Order: sequence, then structure tokens, then C-alpha cells
Amino acid sequence: MWVTVIDVSEADFDAEVIERSRREPVVVDFWAAWCGPCRQLGPLLESAAGAREGKVTLAKLDTDANPRLAGAFRIQGIPAVKAFRDGEVVAEFVGAQPRPSVEAFFDALVPSEVDELIAAGDEASLRRAIELDSARADAAVALGRIVIERGELDEAAALLERAPAGFEADGLRAWIALARDGAFADALAAIDAGERERAFDLLLDALDAGGERREEIRRLLVGELSRLSPADPLARETRRRLAAVLF
Repeated sequence: MWVTVIDVSEADFDAEVIERSRREPVVVDFWAAWCGPCRQLGPLLESAAGAREGKVTLAKLDTDANPRLAGAFRIQGIPAVKAFRDGEVVAEFVGAQPRPSVEAFFDALVPSEVDELIAAGDEASLRRAIELDSARADAAVALGRIVIERGELDEAAALLERAPAGFEADGLRAWIALARDGAFADALAAIDAGERERAFDLLLDALDAGGERREEIRRLLVGELSRLSPADPLARETRRRLAAVLF
């Protein structure tokens, strides 16, 4: 079992905790040799870190030897455990905890197998993620997009039944409705090809023209915009044009 446990001090705390946490979660165990609950909690923390095979580092800090750090983090009772990510404390608890609570604490920091499969994003990984957790709407939406782009609309519709209302999910449902009717094929093909600017132009023109498919067009456009950063120049300009058409 790969156990990542390090001792840290005031001299190396920034490098071993703050900077390391920008690459992976770091759990800091504030403890002292005289503290009985610390001796009870320590092995549980080490076991939890080891079970995650290097995906999280456990850093042990002796509060007696490092009083300034203990003061900086307002440690008033030990054991105190703080989890760091991206240089900031993101979770913490004080006092000895039972094993299930410790495991849950680490689970919240380290991506699960399902999270990693969804992050991979390929069809096989997404299907496996849904097998492991059928309630993961994000996996259903991502897989639904792949299946839609392949033209398998019935399977895509079934997948999207798992997903609650949301911009991207609603946009994909609108895509299915338009594709089934053979409507706006040029815009759908442009989305499929990654030609976002052309697709947005076509959809905005269709939206401006009115007609009975106006709501589906709006939902599709909003869904595709939701995939872009608000700071993206194309997204900003398209949102401005969309507001002008709608209002």
C-alpha cells in the first residue's frame, strides 16, 4: 500500500502543504505527542491516505514544535485536521473521529472512480460511469451528446431522461427534437463539426425569423452557450445578440 505521509514544520510548510496542494489535496494533522486522541486518530488518517494510493498527501505537524503555525491557523484544540486544495483550507474537523467519518472526509477530497471516468470523457468511460452510478446526470449528458452526434436520437433521448432540467440538458433535448423533424440541419451540422460561430449565426437568424420552433432554437442556443466561458468573446457577443433578438 502506497502511504504518502510526511512530517512538516514551519520551515517547509509553504512548500510541502500550500504549494503541494495546488497539485493534489493535502490533509494536515495538527497533533502533539502528549495528546491521547491524536494517537487514536493518527493511524486512521494514515490508513485513509494510504488507501487512496498517492492521490492525497497526509502532512503531520507537531503543534508543540511549531507554535507559530498553530497560532496562524487558530488551533485551539487537538487533534485538528485541515484539508488544503489550491493553497486554501477547504475542509476541517477537530477531535478524534471514527473510521467512517475519516473515510468520508477523504472521499470528499479525492475524485471517485466515477468522477475520474466522467473526466476522461470518452464513450466507454461514460458508459462505465453510468453503470457504477446511474444517478450521475453529468455522465448522461456527456454521453447523450456523443450519441446525438452519431445520429442515435432514441438512445440519446433515453439517456437524457436521467438528467434534470439544465441549460445543456435542455439544449440537447431541443437538438433531438429539431433533428427528428429534419429542421435546421445546417446549424446542427455546424455544432457537430465544432463550427460554433457559424452555428450561432444560423440559430440567431432562425430565432429572429420566428416560427413555431423558436423555443427549441432558443434552448439549443442557450445550451451551447452554457458550455463556453462567460469571458469567451464569442459567448459575450452571442449573448448580446440573443438578448437583442429576444427582448
